[in-house]
Amino acid sequence: MEPSTKQDLKQDLPASVVVFFVAVPLCLGIALASGAPLFAGLVAGIIGGILVGSLSRSPLGVSGPAAGLAVIVLHAIESLGEFETFLVAVVLAGLFQIGLGAARAGVLAYFFPSSVIKGMLAGIGILIILKQVPHAFGHDSDPEGDFGFVQPDGDTTFSSLGTMLGDFSESAIIVSLSCLAILILWETVLVKRNPIFQIIPGPLVAVALGILFQWWTSNFAPTLALEATHLVTVPVATSPADALELLRFPNWGQIANPAVWTTALTIAVVASLETLLCVEATDKLDPQKRVTPTNRELVAQGIGNMASGAIGGLPVTQVIVRSSANIQSGGRTKLSSILHGLLILIFVILLPTILNMIPLAALASILFVVGFKLARPSLWQQMFALGWDQFLPFAITVSAIVFTDLLTGIGLGMVAALFSILRSHYMNSHFMQILETKEDGRRRFVIRLAEQVTFLNRAAILQALKEIPNGSAVAIEESQSLFVDHDVTEIIDDFENNAANRDIRVERIQTRRE
Repeated sequence: MEPSTKQDLKQDLPASVVVFFVAVPLCLGIALASGAPLFAGLVAGIIGGILVGSLSRSPLGVSGPAAGLAVIVLHAIESLGEFETFLVAVVLAGLFQIGLGAARAGVLAYFFPSSVIKGMLAGIGILIILKQVPHAFGHDSDPEGDFGFVQPDGDTTFSSLGTMLGDFSESAIIVSLSCLAILILWETVLVKRNPIFQIIPGPLVAVALGILFQWWTSNFAPTLALEATHLVTVPVATSPADALELLRFPNWGQIANPAVWTTALTIAVVASLETLLCVEATDKLDPQKRVTPTNRELVAQGIGNMASGAIGGLPVTQVIVRSSANIQSGGRTKLSSILHGLLILIFVILLPTILNMIPLAALASILFVVGFKLARPSLWQQMFALGWDQFLPFAITVSAIVFTDLLTGIGLGMVAALFSILRSHYMNSHFMQILETKEDGRRRFVIRLAEQVTFLNRAAILQALKEIPNGSAVAIEESQSLFVDHDVTEIIDDFENNAANRDIRVERIQTRRE
């Protein structure tokens, strides 16, 4: 682990507290959406924070159970018949990931275009806001951590906004608005006025207010108290020994089951892809622009999954919501990730009753701020200013993530980015210069071919040659081209052979100029 200075600790400790508050309901919600025991989500959060955080060289990335794997996990548990058999697949998936890291498959991270990565961040930001609005109103039928358009409760991301109007809690609205007001006031006013407000994180104060509201109403105004369904629900163990009894272990008798190996391979591929996407996004958000070694990250995630599966946890990946919360809260080193894992461990074992007093509405207010910063309007302005080749993949990625899910959205964004690349390749295959000569009154055209000219450029060059008027002079320069595809050469040959019929003089320059 890289050494942390005292100044780093001052930043990392408050950041870890914020990530802890964000992580706990997400761990529980993802476990619920996955059809797994709730404690399995917490185990994955602890392993992702402490173990993966220690092994990874990602300075700001936070690992834990991932929403993108929830559907895969749900179907895998159902098809394999029991959770203990699924745990064997998680351990094997970790082994596969270590192999991917050793094979240097982390290089795939560098093939994701910037427009798609930024679209992923903005899309998740919008999705966080949309998903948290019902929780802010006290409509908590959709579990935290569900990022799919079609929800487990039967609603969609947008229809749930209408459903919540018939199922809301006045107390939840009071809590969410009060906490949101504190967060905005803390960040825009108080932090600038007194250094003490820079030490105490605003989200901690917001959560404390939510706990205080629930304690006071439970004791003095029961009619205003939030019901258990509107609060964080951590499995309660009366002692550390009881907590150990909540752990589940793999059924190694199923290790020869072909379905287990197929599931393991699926989890390894999807978890690795999601991790690499998050690594790229996190590095872009890092104020210091540090670069994470991706192969090392795959190995760290693989070891984390082997450990998580071995003691009853869900698969882990690096996750963007917790990572972005870490960055926005001022985290500087991976110590913040490790500390957040330690906090989960301590509170789950020793102080679960305190966690179970946290209103989901209070956490919704924190996630509103996280989502807004990810999808900030200035990012849209920046991408639009870069032109359609950048904005189109960005916008398609955002829309697809909101209306489908994370991996589908990334896939559609990649298709849009590939289309933009092909279009750019098509448009930039050659450069045509029009010159007027005085010798014989002919218009002179100079066509300079690019360094690489493939069959994808065939249509553009054919169109350019067709548009040359009769009676012209044309110089076709191939001297700077390192490669010209046969299809393109054939077009130029045909043009040269038929040029006399159009009274066009053709000169081909194929020798490289020194």
